[in-house]
Amino acid sequence: LAFCRGRIVRVPKGPLIRVVGTEVAIPCSVSDYDGPSEQNFDWEFSRDTDFVRIVSTWDSTFTSEEYQKRVGRGDIKLRRSSNDAVELVIRNIQPADQGRYKCSTPSTDATVQGNYDAEVQVKVISDGLSVSGSKARSSTSLRLSEGDSFKLRCSAITTSPEHTHLHVTWQIKSGSSWQDILSLTHEGKFQPGPGYEERYRSGDVRLDTGANDTYRLSVSQASPADAGAYRCLVSEWVRGVDGSWQKIQEKSVEIATVSIQRTDVVISTSNVSVTERDSLDLTCNITTDRSGIFQAEVMWYFSASPDDTLSDAQLLLSMDHDSVVSDSTLISLSHVDRNSYRLLVRDVDVEDSGYYFCEAAIWVPLHNGSWHKVVERTSAPVSVVVTALEPDYDVFLNASKTPKFSDDPTELNCWITNVQDTEANIRFTVSWYYRQHLPGDDVVAEELLASMDADWTLLPGDRGRERIQNGEIIFSKKSAYTFSLRIQWTSESDRGDYFCVVSTWSRHRNNSWVKSKDVTSASVNIFWATQDYTLTVEAVKLKPFFVAGHTFEMTCKVSSKNIKTPRYSVLITAEKPLADQSSPNGTTRIISLNQDSVVRLEDWTDQTRVDGVVLEKVQENEFRYRMYQTQISDAGLYRCVVTAWSPGGGGMWREAVNGLSNPIQIDFQTSGPVFNVSVHSDSPTIYQGEVADLLCIVTTEGMLLEP
Repeated sequence: LAFCRGRIVRVPKGPLIRVVGTEVAIPCSVSDYDGPSEQNFDWEFSRDTDFVRIVSTWDSTFTSEEYQKRVGRGDIKLRRSSNDAVELVIRNIQPADQGRYKCSTPSTDATVQGNYDAEVQVKVISDGLSVSGSKARSSTSLRLSEGDSFKLRCSAITTSPEHTHLHVTWQIKSGSSWQDILSLTHEGKFQPGPGYEERYRSGDVRLDTGANDTYRLSVSQASPADAGAYRCLVSEWVRGVDGSWQKIQEKSVEIATVSIQRTDVVISTSNVSVTERDSLDLTCNITTDRSGIFQAEVMWYFSASPDDTLSDAQLLLSMDHDSVVSDSTLISLSHVDRNSYRLLVRDVDVEDSGYYFCEAAIWVPLHNGSWHKVVERTSAPVSVVVTALEPDYDVFLNASKTPKFSDDPTELNCWITNVQDTEANIRFTVSWYYRQHLPGDDVVAEELLASMDADWTLLPGDRGRERIQNGEIIFSKKSAYTFSLRIQWTSESDRGDYFCVVSTWSRHRNNSWVKSKDVTSASVNIFWATQDYTLTVEAVKLKPFFVAGHTFEMTCKVSSKNIKTPRYSVLITAEKPLADQSSPNGTTRIISLNQDSVVRLEDWTDQTRVDGVVLEKVQENEFRYRMYQTQISDAGLYRCVVTAWSPGGGGMWREAVNGLSNPIQIDFQTSGPVFNVSVHSDSPTIYQGEVADLLCIVTTEGMLLEP
């Protein structure tokens, strides 16, 4: 089963009702055809039965004689909308143009199928539409202030014999084009123009109908964007037999030209610079030509950035439309004149630097006695810079104590001199810096030793933090203008350049302290030349000749260089002959005396002669050693081992250098048997009348002798 469809030519369903004198466009289209995509069209007209040729898209000789002038003038023409559609356009249609119009398409089909023409009835009616302003033909001029309300009226009526509907649109001329504000459509619906939706919903833009076919546009809260020419545009519509709406004509009338005087809020002063503790004086001016009764509401704001919004800014002070001012201690707001409001900030400080702006709202009274806000505007921000009061002073650094040796104290004093322009709200603190002193042009970054915050709390730096905590480095504030640094025991790593930085702090209204100025002193170099320590020890035997059983005595004299206030510790050693293996390395530590003069027996193990050796300090650099009841076994080389000590940090002693004396020899020359005699008692303590048993002990060395 197959369906065959041929060419279809379509025109609107009639009758088409049109108004005399208007332009008429009758569309015609073709579909389901064969051949080229661009089709041709012929139009004919009939009042009764016969059709008269009007115009053709493809045959210039198609037009009949009675239409040639109108076609030649362009009053009747064809306007192609696509390859398969055209419109017959008749300008200034007249009652004589009422009748039947036929659109035909020459065949390009392989077979003749479908319809090749279609007709539509056009009915021409008289113009019954009248549009006018409320009072006169010429438009009026309205001069308004921003925030005012205004109303415009136009009248539109039709006496058309057909059942037509009116579509009323209020428009404003924006630039060279007209923009829709609000419409009452031919279907009885309100339709706001682009950009007016919110104002329509809020009721600021209304369209009302009134008696005598009037249409009233009401605008509240007028803004500068509402300035311009206003017109009332009325179109007449009729519903076709197919139910669709057709606009049959349109008329407009200019009603008024409205000018809006903008309300501006400006701060009279541009960018401001004031000195700390002075007063900041700003005036907010409201520019308006409003002559009636109104009140202004003013609010002053502060922000750290010029781009802050009102929600981000800080409200300083406000005055409502009843002239009630919010309370503040250091800030006041006063009404200078009708349109000027003065902000006065007393005793400003650095924290008041920033951006100031004011917001003003205009309120007008209503008939019921209440007040209505008609406009609100915010000024551009004004930059305010508060310059801190900087006292004038100099800083001088000197060394009251300089080291000549390691572990000597160092004391530096940082003086504040020539002080001017200070006040009770100014405070001085100091920071101490160290910089290693290098030869040549090498640059070393300074290191912070310690600083003070505004309440004089000490803040140690990374360098020497432990020494500061141990009290080896002391920082103090000797007076209001003097700070000191003391190193109790200066080491070689402390050598270098020192300088101080004195800071001034200003106290703000909230009792916080803010640093306002730094002054740096010249540097002071701490340095001393270092030389190698030298130590000389000389041993002298006091008795050149002696025999076994006698006392051995020698002295050690010490001399040193480049050691500050040295003290000496002494150790007596003996090197025994190789035959004596009592000590693995051949050297015996006998007795010692430390730098605090404390004596100690070292490796002396002869219990029969516990008190047989003595070491004593004769003077600071001389020591004497005695050995009583010498025996043949005491033979050997005797030396003094001396250590020089210098005072160290915290009362401690620091080892400086060691020295060894020349040897002193004990040698016994014998020609007979060698023996030792000693006396011994089992009871070292006896009472009077008791019997004392004494033993005389004789020991021999070498070969045993016959008794």
